Amino acid sequence: MDALTQPLRCGQTLNPADLAAMADALAQSTDYRVLRRLIPRSPYTPDAGQEVRTGILLDTETTGLDHAKDEIIELGMVKFDYTPDGLIVGVRDTFSAFNEPSAPISAEVAALTGITNEMLAGHRFDDAAVSAFAESGVITIAHNSLFDRKFAERYWPVFEHKAWACSMSEIDWRKHGFAGSQLGYLLNGAGYFHQAHRAVDDCHALLEVLAFQLPTTGSPALALLLETARRKTLRVWAEQSPFELKDSLKRRGYRWNDGSDGRPKSWYIDVTEAALADEIAFLRTEIYLGDADPRVQELTAFSRFSTRV
Repeated sequence: MDALTQPLRCGQTLNPADLAAMADALAQSTDYRVLRRLIPRSPYTPDAGQEVRTGILLDTETTGLDHAKDEIIELGMVKFDYTPDGLIVGVRDTFSAFNEPSAPISAEVAALTGITNEMLAGHRFDDAAVSAFAESGVITIAHNSLFDRKFAERYWPVFEHKAWACSMSEIDWRKHGFAGSQLGYLLNGAGYFHQAHRAVDDCHALLEVLAFQLPTTGSPALALLLETARRKTLRVWAEQSPFELKDSLKRRGYRWNDGSDGRPKSWYIDVTEAALADEIAFLRTEIYLGDADPRVQELTAFSRFSTRV
């Protein structure tokens, strides 16, 4: 009898090889799903002559949601290489640092992140080290770039000049068989679990999600994300739209901007070039009830998710 068939005695433990064999056996059955603890990849040495590009995975933990006044308390980054078609080759380096904010963090933030005021005491970001780490990346990826990019640009100007992609919003994860777009759901779908809500741990988790081969495309998720990020999108502003039609705009996917950041106080939506004509037609027939020429902004990976648009 081997470890897969013999009964366990009280107090008996199995060695890692036996546990791995059991996991492999369960994974072959449609009645079970196996989740493995995520073990971060070790840094690799690039092969001479191999054509690779370098990306940066970034995650922040902050004192709140307002990028204009709240503070970053933890920054995590993973620098990785990938081929032009989106295959992740290996991890080059990692970066993790704490930063003590100007006031103690709240109990809610501590509970969410597992970070305490004692852990932050005396820590300051080395801005030169952050910029040097990020400089070689041709693209920065976060799992909510609409949040992380605004904070990162405020602290480190190097990120203003980088192309950005959002792994949460720029892939339709449900279309590809996932239960949702939250990082934990995606990681489980890729067969792993991890310690969530710590910056560099979330970056390692995102790396495995992007390395996962989508059954719908047969390619890594990173390939689809890069394809989406490279496309130009257009932001359509529904300025001076009637208040009573706000629910129609929300149902269509419009977001509200309150005007406090210098941008229009208005509803807006981002669409592809192919969808622009339909969006203008919707506004003219359903919102303005007549001819209208809404403001349209062109966005690329270099401006998307930034406070500058």
